[in-house]
Amino acid sequence: MKSALFHVIVPFLICITLANTSLFDRVKVDLTYDHYAEKVVDYFPFLIAMPFNSLINIAYMLMGLFWLLKYRDKNETKDERYTREVFALMAIFYAPVQWWRLAVLQRAPAVLDQWFTLPIFAWVPIWINFIQDKTTKKYAFVAELCSILSYGLSLKFEWGFETALGCHVFLAIYKGTQVQLRLGNHQTFTYLVLAMLSCAGFVVLKLLDHWLAQFWIFQRMTGHFWSKVCDVLQFHYSFCFLTTLTQITHKAKD
Repeated sequence: MKSALFHVIVPFLICITLANTSLFDRVKVDLTYDHYAEKVVDYFPFLIAMPFNSLINIAYMLMGLFWLLKYRDKNETKDERYTREVFALMAIFYAPVQWWRLAVLQRAPAVLDQWFTLPIFAWVPIWINFIQDKTTKKYAFVAELCSILSYGLSLKFEWGFETALGCHVFLAIYKGTQVQLRLGNHQTFTYLVLAMLSCAGFVVLKLLDHWLAQFWIFQRMTGHFWSKVCDVLQFHYSFCFLTTLTQITHKAKD
């Protein structure tokens, strides 16, 4: 776990340092509660002023801890354990960033909230390459570095982040579909479909947050909240898909 922790913490700290400079002053981020359909509860502490969208971050951390500490596969190799632990730690570290963004509405955590999304999506094709024995830790480092640097598009274009994120999502889905056709079975197909549906829910519900708020069912637990639920499920089913594929490759080698 030390290797995985080092892998996550070092870029995490570098990004935090850069986000707190003037480098990203021109990046388009939302810094008001008006961006969200959920109503602020004024008499709540600032950490849970927007309770549902704040507390959902606990689910990210619990899900990450489950896959970090509770998952057991006696046949798991060192590299396989490393890829799983990195992905789980990304979920655990991402949650406080999202939470802090809502709590303080400042530019640095808003930038980090966007920025960290990119290497998380990038880790899916990296893990798939590990499963297919097509990569090394050095390649994983370079691929993740390219993913982190792609956030630079937000400095050049108004929709730079959305463009980079769209490319990351497309690559993750493409690689997932490709490896499913090559190595998957009915179970992994189910996990892949559930992960893609969760991804679609994550995007669509977030975009329709204010429009959905006209319906009473979305006025407390808003579209943005449910998009975060879908994001947690997207993480979880990606873990299910990738760990099951890993087990399939073990059986094929026996």
